Amino acid sequence: MVKVLFQALRPKQWTKNLLIFAGIIFSQNLSNLHMVRNVALAFVDFCLLSGVMYLINDIKDRDTDREHPEKRLRPIASGALSVQAAIVWAVVLSLIALGGAFLITVSFGICAVVYVVLLTAYSFHLKHIVILDIMVLSLGYVLRAVAGVAAIRIASVEIVITPWFITCTLFLALFIVICKRRHELVLLDNRAGSHRKVLQEYTPAFLDQMVAVTTSTTVISYALWTTLGQFKGHMVYTLPFVVYGIFRYLYIVYRKEEGGAPEIALLRDRSLLINIFLWLIAVVLLLNL
Repeated sequence: MVKVLFQALRPKQWTKNLLIFAGIIFSQNLSNLHMVRNVALAFVDFCLLSGVMYLINDIKDRDTDREHPEKRLRPIASGALSVQAAIVWAVVLSLIALGGAFLITVSFGICAVVYVVLLTAYSFHLKHIVILDIMVLSLGYVLRAVAGVAAIRIASVEIVITPWFITCTLFLALFIVICKRRHELVLLDNRAGSHRKVLQEYTPAFLDQMVAVTTSTTVISYALWTTLGQFKGHMVYTLPFVVYGIFRYLYIVYRKEEGGAPEIALLRDRSLLINIFLWLIAVVLLLNL
């Protein structure tokens, strides 16, 4: 039972919650142990919350998931985890996670509540509205980043969320989500509409245009942030890592056809993983030296 529940919480997708650490890295507070503790607890809390959202989504979509070549193997769709048990665990874990969120900081707790409301609305209605479905999923990434900042806003420390921070996070999220949507459309082919009606509103060509736009805006927004933002230009030396990372991910999506699971691509692709690690080292060194 525990193993099946853990699978239903989709731990492989918890890598998305690493965005929570962006705030403490870019605010140059890695030496503040209180903040480090808070952001670590915030990461665990969001892993629980995102797991609850996956439970709710899988309960709602269990019938259509059974028609999907990959999603039919999920615990709820396959029958390994009963709907009743999933509902009970979703309620219990959400109460624990939301209660814990307010113990970290009140502002983090508010972010957690907004995240739950937004993603619940997505599961029950917003996922069926063309374009808005992509936007809501992307805002989920942005909320993770904002929540990470909220978690380290402790007394006597001023942490500002800049427009650059929001812009870069949003465009990166849009890029990843659109690539994922494209993979799903191509994978299902003629069955896309039967799995989810909104997929009938998309075409590979339309999504390719959106990928092109978000690829450009992601790179440009990061370039502007590192040159015109609060970093006074020295962070521009991290730009090559970002450009390589974007292009490498496009290679994974278009040549290896693995864009349906960005969290898996991150863990499996050695070149992308090394690049992210080197980017992180460069960021930390440039910000602190």
